[in-house]
Amino acid sequence: ETGESAAFLSGKFPGSTLNQTLEEIPLSDGQVDLRIRQDLFAQQFAADVPRRDAALMAVAQRPITVAALNEASGEPAWRSVRSYFLIPTADRNIPPVAQRFMADRAGGTTVTADGASHAVLVSEPAITTRLIEQAAHETA
Repeated sequence: ETGESAAFLSGKFPGSTLNQTLEEIPLSDGQVDLRIRQDLFAQQFAADVPRRDAALMAVAQRPITVAALNEASGEPAWRSVRSYFLIPTADRNIPPVAQRFMADRAGGTTVTADGASHAVLVSEPAITTRLIEQAAHETA
């Protein structure tokens, strides 16, 4: 919703363990980047991804600024654009209950990936592909 931030929505519901896994990277301009500690990345972000792939993801991850997580949203696109949600039930970053709240509020099409982690796009490519194809056909 207008004025909400990613940090606000993630903290609105219990279940995220992300904060405990983050490390701060001070930037020269006084800002702070955050990233998941590499030794905790697989269990936090990609628990259902092959170990080797999760290790590569850990070293290749892009940090995010604290400011970006706390930036207030403008007018939400879901008010005028059909929305599609793939909710991984074992997501440790964004609690599935928070994802369901957002999907329900947007009136979106929702698909659930049972036992999938936040890296659902990697761990469940067939489910991901089907949802993308559905969205493409319905909005074409």
